[in-house]
Amino acid sequence: MQQGEAEAASRTARVELRVAELLTVLVSALDTAPGFPFAVLRQAAEIAPFDAGGLDHVASPPQWPDFEPQAPSAVGRVFGGANRYEKAMAQAREAFAAASAEHAAAERDRIARLAARQQEYAQLVAAEQDRVRDHNAGVDDLAAAFNAGEPEVVVAYMAEVLQSTVYPDGFPHRYRLLYRPDSKDLVIDYELPATDIVPEHRAYRYVKKSGEIIPAARPVRERRDLYRSVVAQIALRTMWEVLDGEGTGVVDTVVFNGHVSTVDRATGQAIRPCLVSVSATREVFGQLVLAQVDPTECLRRLNALVSPHPYDLEPVRPVVDFDLSSYRFVEGMDALADLDGRPNLLDMSPTEFEHLVRQLFEAMGMNSWVTQASRDDGVDAVATNIDPIVGGLCVIQAKRYSNELFQSRFS
Repeated sequence: MQQGEAEAASRTARVELRVAELLTVLVSALDTAPGFPFAVLRQAAEIAPFDAGGLDHVASPPQWPDFEPQAPSAVGRVFGGANRYEKAMAQAREAFAAASAEHAAAERDRIARLAARQQEYAQLVAAEQDRVRDHNAGVDDLAAAFNAGEPEVVVAYMAEVLQSTVYPDGFPHRYRLLYRPDSKDLVIDYELPATDIVPEHRAYRYVKKSGEIIPAARPVRERRDLYRSVVAQIALRTMWEVLDGEGTGVVDTVVFNGHVSTVDRATGQAIRPCLVSVSATREVFGQLVLAQVDPTECLRRLNALVSPHPYDLEPVRPVVDFDLSSYRFVEGMDALADLDGRPNLLDMSPTEFEHLVRQLFEAMGMNSWVTQASRDDGVDAVATNIDPIVGGLCVIQAKRYSNELFQSRFS
């Protein structure tokens, strides 16, 4: 019985830990600075001190006193010691000369080998310095290319930033990136985890009578809310990761499109609906205190398009699709918010008028976005009709004229 209760408690603890991971996908990453400065890629030459291998040790030359024979005494000279001494002296001189010559040869060899070792070391030092110099020059070129907004370099850097982050088990952690230098925006096509990332059960209990461990189902409402939170946290975390590090002056806007690869329960066909799409500038996003936000409410504040029912895989149209990447879109606004039932179009600012036109297209069932004020080729808005027969891309120019302008232009 105790073993069964312990197993039930263990399973419950694992489920609670998993839920805690899902609830902290965003805040758990905020303690680690995302990205990295290019300076950390620079290297310094790592050169070990010169090792002479003992060749810097000079052996002492032979000393004559070590070879010189002892002179005979006066008595020894009388009994032939003088001749023996002269003979010993001659032998000593030969031995000393041979030892001196051997020492000199060894010293020449030592000096030659030390010089060769020093030359080899100098070559290794020079090669390492050249390698580091070339590497650092490449880093500098890479940084310059990044700061110049070269798309391939910007995408490669941002991909490295996203790849280095750590998610809980079961998260796909896959994405596509598109950088558009003219508008300085980064479009992220991100793979969201499937709905089964949320534990099906809330707890486990041990039934003593049957000896079984029975799971307690997690309410559907709770599973829906938790999955919605996970989707929102991933969107905010990913945008934070690419906006909080390098890239000031290079990436001004980030567009996040979160898709999930799954199977349509009705048809059995593979589908990849977009569950969240949000765009934010660096300035707007920098004002968020992510450690304290409610992720879902934060996306609403950013005017994100979020699936009404993400757990049921109900899709939304991306703010910027890869197929619409030739246009630069800006955040939508409610042009009718401050107007009565009979708006005076001439009192509206150009921006408000463009957004009013956008809302008219939305009222007709289309998805629409206002383009950036510059670099839009005269396009004021873009709308898409998802109708399978008459649908397509609508390029909009919003113009208005006063009576005087009409008279002067068409009289």
